[in-house]
Amino acid sequence: MTYGYIRVSTDRQTVENQRFEISRFCSAQGLSINGWIEETISGTKNYDKRKLGQLLERVQAGDLIICAELSRLGRSLFMIMEILSLCMQKGCVVWTIKDGYRLGEDIQSKVLAFAFGLSAEIERDLISQRTKEALDRKRAEGVKLGRPVGALSKRVKLTGKEDAIRVLREEGTSWAQIARLFHVDRSTLVRFSKTRGLWRICLPKHSDVSESVAG
Repeated sequence: MTYGYIRVSTDRQTVENQRFEISRFCSAQGLSINGWIEETISGTKNYDKRKLGQLLERVQAGDLIICAELSRLGRSLFMIMEILSLCMQKGCVVWTIKDGYRLGEDIQSKVLAFAFGLSAEIERDLISQRTKEALDRKRAEGVKLGRPVGALSKRVKLTGKEDAIRVLREEGTSWAQIARLFHVDRSTLVRFSKTRGLWRICLPKHSDVSESVAG
């Protein structure tokens, strides 16, 4: 059996892009999807609380799960490793399109999966630590942080993180990296930054050219 797994984080995101990517990939590979699993839920939610958990319960040896990218499975090293470990125990293979991973039972796949998850976790930890240090430095310099008095507070997931976003951008962190750190889509982060006046501020000269193009 071949399954297409699709996950989006919010109702404002669409599953159609991921479905198109998976369908096009399968067509090129001569594969047919036997079942689609679609859900709108945060990747930080444990897999056994999601439809993904139900899928993992019924997969068997020889089954194939295809998703757009590995981050669709989960947002932390331990969760991704637990999911892949379960799949490997059952003889189920996981393919990702954007990442190009073919994760099966061989030791090379296990090493690759571990390295990917570990690097992603380290990246988030380093960015988080750098942000904390930069904010502490600004406070020590007497810089007043926080939402300006009288500013509207449209309560969204990124509300209250304006200072952290500003510091990260000043230090050259890409929009994609910041989005991963806060577990949101890049387009969501860019829209929020535009409404808060954070777009294009203090961009380092070495920033990628694509960063200057509105998303």
